[in-house]
Formats: sequence, C-alpha cells, structure tokens
Amino acid sequence: MRIDIITVLPELLKSPFEASILKRAIEAGLVEIHFHNLRDYTTDNYKSIDDTQFGGGAGMVMMVEPIDKCISALKEARDYDEIIYMTPDGETLKQGIANQLSLKKNIIILCGHYKGVDQRVRDHIITREISIGDYVLSGGELGAAVLCDAVIRLIPGVLGNETSALTDSFQDNLLAPPIYTKPRDYKGWKVPELLFGGNFPKIEKWREEQAYKRTKERRPDLLDD
Repeated sequence: MRIDIITVLPELLKSPFEASILKRAIEAGLVEIHFHNLRDYTTDNYKSIDDTQFGGGAGMVMMVEPIDKCISALKEARDYDEIIYMTPDGETLKQGIANQLSLKKNIIILCGHYKGVDQRVRDHIITREISIGDYVLSGGELGAAVLCDAVIRLIPGVLGNETSALTDSFQDNLLAPPIYTKPRDYKGWKVPELLFGGNFPKIEKWREEQAYKRTKERRPDLLDD
C-alpha cells in the first residue's frame, strides 16, 4: 500500500511513522508513506495556500489551485483508489471503514486547515471525506495519523499475529472481552478459573458472552447496528 499525505505541516506528521508498528511496517516494505508540502505547489513568492472567503466571514480558506496541482501531479504517476479529505463533517471513522481502506493499493489523504478547503475541491477532486470525531482540531494532520494507524495495522504481515486484529473491539460490532495475563493471582485479584482449563470451545463461548455483556453495558448503540 502507498499513502500520500498532503499537508502544510509535514513535520507534525512524521513522528508517528518513526516508531513502533508503523515504522516496522514501512521498513518491511508493507506500506509506503509520502508527505507532500502543499506550499511547494503555490505560485506566488509568499507560498500562499489560503485566502479570505467570498461573501465575507471570519477565517481563511485553503485555495483550490495548489491542492489541484498537487493531486494532479500525483495522479500522473499512478491511479488512486481513494482521495480522502480529513474534515469534522465527514463520515465518522469506524472499524468497517478501516477494514475497507486496508484493501486499497494507493490512497491520498488531504489534511485541511483554517476554515477548510474551497468547496470545489470537495465537489470535483475528493472521493471520500472522513472525520475522527465530532470535534474540531487545528488541522487534519492528527486525524490523518489516526486513520493511517487504523488502516496500516490491518495489512497482512504488519502485526506479529495476523489474527490479533480480527479480535479487536468493533470488528463484529462488539467490544473486546476482558483479557488477562500473569500473575494468576495478584493481591487477591484472581483470573477467572475457566481460562486455565484448556477447554477452548468453552473459553471462546465465555469470551463471546463477555463481549456481548460489555457492549450492552458500555456501547448499546453498537448492537443496534
């Protein structure tokens, strides 16, 4: 998979990809991450990427021309499955979206800033709009990092145990069940005896029941889905 991220703050984005699972995925050649500074596609001496909005109003708007030039240059080199714009009013990122995107080959992510982008970008260039929640950040960079992490960890070979991602919360619209590790007894806080019997069908049934119980208590809305 190749992910091209368009941003005005590439330095803000780089650190998540220089450690842990994302770094290992890049080093293993399972994913390519490329950062593109939008100011490199401007036409004036000030490298302006924003301007005031027509009709008046507070806040600056990212201009259509540098965005179009950047994306057009990328599309000359390869075909893209999705051109994603990170925006608070996009569809909320859920596990199903991450699952879908993990199957793609080439993706562009555009990070918004200020009041957002010229609507013509959204109407004619963007193929999908994604939000990481009902709140506003200073820019789309952190949202892009969250989206990349959610997607990349699903690519075969990224996690040490490829079945691990399949048992994460939200994969079946259920939260993950309780999990335990050593020691067996800590300060009198004991691990359920059922987990030591070696009866794996019974253990799996218990986990399913616990997942349903936890989801019903904490996120009943998921059961409606």
